[in-house]
Amino acid sequence: MSSGTSQAHDSAPLHVSGRAQYCDDIALPANALHAAFGLSRIAHGRITSLDLAAVMESPGVAATALPADIPGENNYGGAVHDDPIFADGLVQYAGQPLFAVAATSMRAARKAAQRAKILIEPLPALLDIRAALAAGSFVLPSHTMRRGDPRAHLGQAPRRLTTTVVIGGQDHFYLEGQIAVALPQEDGAMLVHSSTQHPTEVQNIVAHALKEPANRVVVQCRRMGGGFGGKESQAALIAAAAAVLARKSGRPVKLRLDRDADMLMTGKRHDFIADCEAGFDDEGRLLALSVMLASRCGYSADLSGPVNDRAMFHIDNAYYLENVEITSHRCKTHTVSNTAFRGFGGPQGMMVIEAILDDIARTLGRDPLDIRRVNLYGLAERNVTHYGQIVKGNVLPGISTSWSVAATIGAGASRWAAGMPLIRSSSAAWH
Repeated sequence: MSSGTSQAHDSAPLHVSGRAQYCDDIALPANALHAAFGLSRIAHGRITSLDLAAVMESPGVAATALPADIPGENNYGGAVHDDPIFADGLVQYAGQPLFAVAATSMRAARKAAQRAKILIEPLPALLDIRAALAAGSFVLPSHTMRRGDPRAHLGQAPRRLTTTVVIGGQDHFYLEGQIAVALPQEDGAMLVHSSTQHPTEVQNIVAHALKEPANRVVVQCRRMGGGFGGKESQAALIAAAAAVLARKSGRPVKLRLDRDADMLMTGKRHDFIADCEAGFDDEGRLLALSVMLASRCGYSADLSGPVNDRAMFHIDNAYYLENVEITSHRCKTHTVSNTAFRGFGGPQGMMVIEAILDDIARTLGRDPLDIRRVNLYGLAERNVTHYGQIVKGNVLPGISTSWSVAATIGAGASRWAAGMPLIRSSSAAWH
């Protein structure tokens, strides 16, 4: 393809005409059922009674599914098997699926799910990062990354700063919600249409749930109306529940979450807290940095391991950290299990260092661009990351020089003179 030529998207005519088929548009067999989840209303507790008699008596209901109805493994966690399809005795977040019901219409299924008689004995709940840190509650072991001697250099630094950076979460809010259609095939095989970013993982999870070899489960995803990480691991829950109901009823089952249920029961971008201590000189150059980085992972591991690892790797962003210590805590809370989201931990790590550099600029009364320039990775020196990678093809020093000239006479300098920094951390103390 030559440069500069316009290329049409292969599905563009279908998209603009409304003829592009998503999972919700797939024509269903005449005997298809529609499913809904029954959800926990509390964050943490033990199920003492779960009576589905009224659910089964509801109009149009054909089948229900509990942990005992899963032929194989009650799990949809890919890396760590700590995500039950249906809570089995222990509830760990508000919105956790307790059972599923299949009926002749979506409305009938959702109405039936509300008729369950559920008794849960409440247990103490950890709901935020600080509470989890105080309790030593983690979904995975904590990690520490260190280069140089940050403690010694912090003590020797001409200037020191302590600050806390608080970074909130975010919902994916894809236009097409979580949805799957499970269609029983001959000899116990299963065809699943799933809105997923990871068809292979959905195939394996469904196969394990049905206690079938993976080659007896076919997963198809023609197109996906948004995902952004929210359908990388958690789409497997929707597909597995639909497949279990399809196996039990012997009929096709479509499970589509409404927006309220989707936002309640599926994970988000991880929120983070970073407690930081920085040592720097009068020019604003970082001499040492210590960061306690903690995220709210929710009740299970999901993809929190690699998300938090990447936050540690990206905490340098574009800046050389000669003496640095990063301790990462993956906090377990009684909340929905947070998951992949575009950037996958990288944006959270980069926000931390950018907030620190802004605080240094405020401390020194300097333009924050000047502080960033003095800390950039170098070309032949100061060009190795804190995890050992050599930075090659670095164009930032040259770009920042030309940018600095423009910023000196532009809006950036006037904004700083007016006391309006671009990023403000939640709290800071200077020494």
